[in-house]
Amino acid sequence: MESDTTFRRIKPFGTQNYVAQDNDGSRDRGVDNGYNGDPKRKPEVSLYLLREGLAASLVSVFILVLWGLVHLSLQQLVIGKPSGDFNAVRARQHLEKITSVGPRPVGSHENEVLTVGYLLEQIENIRVETAAGPHKLTVDVQRPTGTFSIDFLGGFTSFYDRVTNIAVRLEPKTGTQHLMLANCHFDTVANSPGASDDAVSCAVMLEVLHSLANQSSPLRHGVVFLFNGAEENILQASHGFITQHPWAKQVRAFINLEAAGVGGKEVVFQTGPENPWLVQAYVQAAKHPFASVVGQEVFQSGIIPSDTDFRIYRDFGNIPGIDLAFIENGFIYHTKYDTADRILTDSIQRAGDNILAVLRYLVTSEKLADSSEYRHGNMVFYDLLGVFVVAYPARVGTILNYIVATATFLYLAKKASLPGNRGGRYVRELACATGVVVLSWFVTLLSVLIVALLVTLLGRSMFWYNHFYASICLYGAAATGKMILIHTLAKNLYYGGVRLVELGDLYFDVSLLLWCCSLVLLTHQGLCSAYVPMLMVAFPLATRLLLAREFKNRGASVKYSVLYLLGLALPYVHFMFLIWVVFEIFTPIMGRSGTEIPPEVVMATLVTLATIFLSSFFLHFIYLARSTKWILAGLASVFVVTFLMMSSGLLFPYSASPDSPRPKRVFLQHTTRTFHNLQGQVESRDSGLWINSFDYTGIQHITPHIPAINDSIRTSCREDRPFCGYPWFLPVKFLSKKNWYLPAPEVSPSSPVEFSLLSREETSWGTVKMTFSVKGPSHMSLYLMPHRGAGLSTWSFGDGTPQFDLSGEYFVFYSHGLDAPTWTFWFEIQPPRDPDPSGPEGMISVAISTHYFFGQDSRTAQLEEVLRRFPTWAFPSSWVSTYDMYRY
Repeated sequence: MESDTTFRRIKPFGTQNYVAQDNDGSRDRGVDNGYNGDPKRKPEVSLYLLREGLAASLVSVFILVLWGLVHLSLQQLVIGKPSGDFNAVRARQHLEKITSVGPRPVGSHENEVLTVGYLLEQIENIRVETAAGPHKLTVDVQRPTGTFSIDFLGGFTSFYDRVTNIAVRLEPKTGTQHLMLANCHFDTVANSPGASDDAVSCAVMLEVLHSLANQSSPLRHGVVFLFNGAEENILQASHGFITQHPWAKQVRAFINLEAAGVGGKEVVFQTGPENPWLVQAYVQAAKHPFASVVGQEVFQSGIIPSDTDFRIYRDFGNIPGIDLAFIENGFIYHTKYDTADRILTDSIQRAGDNILAVLRYLVTSEKLADSSEYRHGNMVFYDLLGVFVVAYPARVGTILNYIVATATFLYLAKKASLPGNRGGRYVRELACATGVVVLSWFVTLLSVLIVALLVTLLGRSMFWYNHFYASICLYGAAATGKMILIHTLAKNLYYGGVRLVELGDLYFDVSLLLWCCSLVLLTHQGLCSAYVPMLMVAFPLATRLLLAREFKNRGASVKYSVLYLLGLALPYVHFMFLIWVVFEIFTPIMGRSGTEIPPEVVMATLVTLATIFLSSFFLHFIYLARSTKWILAGLASVFVVTFLMMSSGLLFPYSASPDSPRPKRVFLQHTTRTFHNLQGQVESRDSGLWINSFDYTGIQHITPHIPAINDSIRTSCREDRPFCGYPWFLPVKFLSKKNWYLPAPEVSPSSPVEFSLLSREETSWGTVKMTFSVKGPSHMSLYLMPHRGAGLSTWSFGDGTPQFDLSGEYFVFYSHGLDAPTWTFWFEIQPPRDPDPSGPEGMISVAISTHYFFGQDSRTAQLEEVLRRFPTWAFPSSWVSTYDMYRY
């Protein structure tokens, strides 16, 4: 009998050596069981093949059960009974009190007075309550002023003046030299109550402070609880603390509490840099672990357009830390729906249990005192359904990865070294099959992208935003059907006479080889995420070796199929959890990623990649199944029905459902723009409602409700004006190039901006130094656009060197707290040697925009009228602004 790793070609319509079950349970056998009348050749053993319905049922049940386990684990917020150390009910009271004042932008009375007052009151109550205990509690209200540059959103410079920090130092009464930092922020974006981002974290920190302060045994080290009041202004308050506060020099590590969603589980998505002892502390102490090094490497790659205070402490404080964030339900992140009632008490309980346990562990650890000794190295870490965390040093992971890769190559090499020409034939067939698989990937991805393009052309983009599983039914069905079709054609046309069990064996080896190649590649690049392909190689390989005799003797029997799937369960359930994380993060992001990124391409690509990865070890079954025609028919039916529902408009992308809102984000600014010429005279002036849609659908769904907002008022970018001549709050014009300008009366804020040139002087080194003063609201944006041939040489921001030139423009973000003085700044510019006659006059255009986010100045009658006409499924965030441009 030939080895089951050798391929035997037979004539078309020849015998197939399988056994299949009829409906009545009897077996169908090959006509001659492989015996061709040659007395010198032994007959083949009859082997099972899977019936189509059974194969589809097994795989479908397997996927659905694992997907159900993933969701069950996500709903299980608290494992076991709370210890009682952390009081979630009291923390919820703090949360409700903080959010009751409404939105809390920097500079507002709600942020700088009401919230600060409440926090100080609660901290003082804790201090009085624990005064007789072994700990000392010190409070310091810091109002720092500073400036820095950051390469976020394309890069810009930040200047802040008298923003608010509340720093609380808890330490033994004997004092301490080493501090742990816990950070949250209580400010919010405009028009959002910010319950999850980030009031709940501050509520948790208040209760953790209460628990640690009441601890009867003294802490070994101290803790600084930093309630920072200017994070939404792009990380300003944390910069003020870590670069200016005297306690900062004693901080050895930190924990940052953040949010990119509303409620659910808080996940560890960043640690380090290096300092593996921090991950070990989380693994050993956290009561409800939820962590992934994959998230860390994806986040730090810059793919996700977000950043946290972690970056400031890492880059400006050179201290390591742990970054945690709520990631579920990002659809309502930074909207009016981010309210306290949407955060479950169990979600607060698990976050509090974890933060308290980890802080308590760290402040009693000797490693905190000399963390530099334990600095080097990274950690591989991931949890399994939130039950426990697996963590080991990256160097151990490298060794483990290469051991698994070596075992795989030895497994394949054994087959490639068969005597005679069988080894060479196996290698050729393996290479050919690998080509078929890779080709199927590209053809599948291309086919699904064509569908995505068709959806976009039909004007139905983002139909899945409120109907996630519709994207699976459309793109997933298309991808799965295409892959099955390609392999069915290969089985029937190319491999016409090859035993199907041998093909099943071959394509298992192909999947193993491809995963192993990705394992070696990721390990070689030093990525800790290489543990994922390691799991996807180790478990299938071990399963295959254990079931080798069963498969050889009986083929794809039910017993073999069930045991094979059980062997894949652990790596697949973890991989499906990672898929859930990807969609949980990126689906909401498509609702705020601007008008330039086609969401259908992103979603179709993600669904297709998930299909390709999940199907890798199921290709095995395509070749072991007797037929796939009904599977293909079923997938085609799902695709057609979903496509018809999508194209007919039944799958509307947005929702105002109280339980699960999916709002469309629109920014409206009632602005007045004034443009001055080189002589300082007003060149032009206009006013209007400047409208930005922050998703790809633009205003197509808004126009039927507000006909005045249509494409006839769409703006164009004036390249001779800084930032196109519009009051961008942040430098995101590259994300949203489509915007609209509806004429409206002028705005007249009660405290208009005062902008003036204080001095202009020529330096001995050939530059022109210009000094300005600005007095205005709490949020302003400064735009500098040197004309062709001119260039900024130095300025009063950051480290003095102008940074982050955005296509010839510089962006400076300014904010202040209460009672800030006049903002004074200067820059030096090198005049052009040969002025451009076709360009604007002078050597530089300077523009200042003001943003009134709160109070009476933030609203106008025209804004209110338009806001009332928006549909309930939209979230229009609005404010008043001005834009003034000058030529020099």
